[in-house]
Amino acid sequence: MLRRQFLQGVVALAAVLAASEGRAQPASGSEDAKLRALLDAFFEEDLDGAPEFATALGLDVGAKAGLRSKLSDGSSAGRKDWVAAHRARLTRLAAIDGAKLTPAGKTDRDVVAYAYTRVAEGGERFTFGESAAGFSYAPYSPYVVSQLSGAYQSVPDFLDSQHPVKTASDAEAYLARLAAFPAALDANTAGLRADAARGVLAPDFALDATLAQLTKLRAPAGAQSGLALSLAGRATAAGIAGDWAARAAAIVDSSVYPALDRQIAALKALRPTATGDAGIWKIPDGDAFYAGALAFQTTTRKSPDEVHRLGLEQVADLSARLDVLLKAQGLTTGSVGERLTTLSKRPDQLYPNTDAGRAELIAALNAQTEDMRARMPRAFRTLPKSPVEVVRVPPDIQDGAPNGYATPPTLDGSRPGRFYINLKDTAEWPKFALPTLTYHEALPGHQWEGAIALEATDSSILRRAGLGFAAYGEGWALYAEQLALELGAYEDNPLGEIGFLQSMQFRAVRLVVDTGMHAKRWSRARATDYMVETTGMPRARVQREIDRYCIWPGQACSYKIGHTEWVRLREEAKVRAGSRFDLKTFHDVLRQGGMPLVVLESVVQGLFPA
Repeated sequence: MLRRQFLQGVVALAAVLAASEGRAQPASGSEDAKLRALLDAFFEEDLDGAPEFATALGLDVGAKAGLRSKLSDGSSAGRKDWVAAHRARLTRLAAIDGAKLTPAGKTDRDVVAYAYTRVAEGGERFTFGESAAGFSYAPYSPYVVSQLSGAYQSVPDFLDSQHPVKTASDAEAYLARLAAFPAALDANTAGLRADAARGVLAPDFALDATLAQLTKLRAPAGAQSGLALSLAGRATAAGIAGDWAARAAAIVDSSVYPALDRQIAALKALRPTATGDAGIWKIPDGDAFYAGALAFQTTTRKSPDEVHRLGLEQVADLSARLDVLLKAQGLTTGSVGERLTTLSKRPDQLYPNTDAGRAELIAALNAQTEDMRARMPRAFRTLPKSPVEVVRVPPDIQDGAPNGYATPPTLDGSRPGRFYINLKDTAEWPKFALPTLTYHEALPGHQWEGAIALEATDSSILRRAGLGFAAYGEGWALYAEQLALELGAYEDNPLGEIGFLQSMQFRAVRLVVDTGMHAKRWSRARATDYMVETTGMPRARVQREIDRYCIWPGQACSYKIGHTEWVRLREEAKVRAGSRFDLKTFHDVLRQGGMPLVVLESVVQGLFPA
């Protein structure tokens, strides 16, 4: 998944874009030009409120260099201001005369209005949960602190993997952000207490995992903490003189650890009040929250019942297709899930659970990515040159981290796009299942889609960087898995094709268990058992998945809903266009950036009219 969809903001881009082939601009004085100027203003405002992402893209430079020393405002007050700002933006957007816009301008306006309306309406009705700081699904991320949410896990990960340490000023900026970390922790702790008083608290099993992660983060002496070692090690590697280790350790010991102690104490005090109920139905107005979250994540009007039925139908279809392929491999005994489990445990399908085994796994996935890059000209007109690498999820956060996620490259090419894979236990990644995961996260999935959007110059920067439409991005990545099959990736790998169908089935199962827990009041155990029995995936891996769905209601549904829509639109375009259909033209829609599925439909219809 694209790392916890974040409103991507980039400004001060003139120099960067001028170094490319130039940015397409609407006619001067036109309504499209007015809209572009307004969207650019929104973009600049976003960047000022999201310094971490400015750093992630390498654009906290020049007039925006001060952002490199800051963290976003993660307080409840900051969340309220963020929601109010989006309501005000809708008023500013309404001043644009839609009748005077070109089709491209109308698409820009419709996409942005859709995104801001979701933020304003959801944030005004549900005034709890994560803020927009960091990587968040706000306003539909209900728990300020959990095993997946909170500054305690996002800030250390960001500082280690995103904040650059190439110069002394970079190192000073790191220390400034480290000094700001305690305030971010305390803001989360205050929000945690306030939300819990209103009946909004993560399930007890999630709090247990959260406390374990907080305790692990707090355990070493400041000088041995990842926060200090990351700065010291990278400063040494860059040849930056200074006692960075001691200075970082002093901040950790004197300020960060006390703030962590306060958060741990607050969680321990609240833990007895938590329940084991997995679904969001348990909070006040929980059914309405889930309906809103499902609409937010899928950008459709599908009800929980509709999504649940669709999931059951697709699980049945994919299980039947898997049955045929498994029998062809001599796997004939037991249910489809049981046979997949048998296959996943075969010694020839396992990498050693050692550092050497992990390195071998990573090397294989990087080689696979480059093989897929060579196939891309057959299906795409736009061919990004952005490098992509597969790396391991940092061990410090692997216990609560997703199984895989992607981060974008910097626009200047100084850091490649990355696919992070959780290698806590290599037994969770049998070889037959790995190719399709990499096609999803790297090429032609998230990394490819994001690179095309960022490199295109014929739409607004705001649109190109994305507005966090999970169903579009995750749907594309799942469609990319199918596209890899169509491009011949499994011609000599029948077991890999089984892994592809298992992946599709896995996402269909998500529709069932997400709606099951949040709308039909399934227990965590029931959801876990159903996924294990149906997919044959290792229970430990499945448990992390289920626990993730408990924290981010509706998000797990975005994948298969999005994939179903991408495929439907492509097949309908083929019917309309007949011999005029061109796959590269269909894929050119990526140049326009993410959008709601309802807008995607009209855009594709415009590309291939009847």
